[in-house]
Amino acid sequence: MRKSSIWGSVRLIIGSGLVLAVTACTPADVSRKLAGVLPIKTPVPIDDAIAVGTKVVRSMEDFSPEEEHYIGRAVAATLLSQNRPLNNSGANHYLNLLGQSLARHSSQAGPLGGYHFLLLDSYEINAFAAPGGLILVTRGLAGTAANEEELAAVLAHEIAHVELGHGIKAIKSARRTEALTAVGSLAASQIRTPAELSALTSFFSGAIIDIVQTLSVNGYSRSAEYEADKAALVILERAGYPKSALASVLERMGPRIASGSGFGKTHPSAEERRKAIGGDSAIPANPVRQARFAKAFNSIR
Repeated sequence: MRKSSIWGSVRLIIGSGLVLAVTACTPADVSRKLAGVLPIKTPVPIDDAIAVGTKVVRSMEDFSPEEEHYIGRAVAATLLSQNRPLNNSGANHYLNLLGQSLARHSSQAGPLGGYHFLLLDSYEINAFAAPGGLILVTRGLAGTAANEEELAAVLAHEIAHVELGHGIKAIKSARRTEALTAVGSLAASQIRTPAELSALTSFFSGAIIDIVQTLSVNGYSRSAEYEADKAALVILERAGYPKSALASVLERMGPRIASGSGFGKTHPSAEERRKAIGGDSAIPANPVRQARFAKAFNSIR
């Protein structure tokens, strides 16, 4: 596969509006957008300033589908700047077919731009579910799965993170406090310039950093991971896959995960999660699924 082809897959995730996706969260851009709502040529009464601050804070808790879509693209762009996509069209095509079939059984309506899945050329065992349905899976994690059922369990877990809004919730609540603090300090002297308005909205630029930091360094809380596992079991059952596949892949992952890095750093231990979901790990044989899984994934192990 030519280099241009794999970056075509990347463009499927990021889209032609990459620059817009990244700059959509810069203080200057937010300032310009708010300037259309709040005139800055004349002093702003304190009540108006507080109203704007409240709007900003509320938007941090309740993003529209469009905002979540662009935030997710910016997060994916950041992650792809740190992780090289896997140059294997067959494996990526198969991953997307499987992921799309599972996503149809999510409890929530699909994201604005739909779900997109991409393999990363890393043997580290990890996966990233960005807001807006952009899911990146390392070849190390995908290669750990022994069959389609186990891979489906991995993808169902990541889809569940998107369904439950865990990425958006990773934006620190401290940034909302920061917004209100800025409102109070600026309202005292009244907002007169774009620079002053930029100070009010500067916390937006950290939203992307918060999400990437959570996905790649800190990890979600234990409760969020267990919540995603529970939702994944529902997705698997609705899609016709055995729920035992999640326990099975967690059992297989356990010995391969190095604590302190990758999945081991950002998730509770595989054994803890397996015990939490209960049930056995036996998977009924399915020759058709196994054949297509082997055809697509044997080359990436």
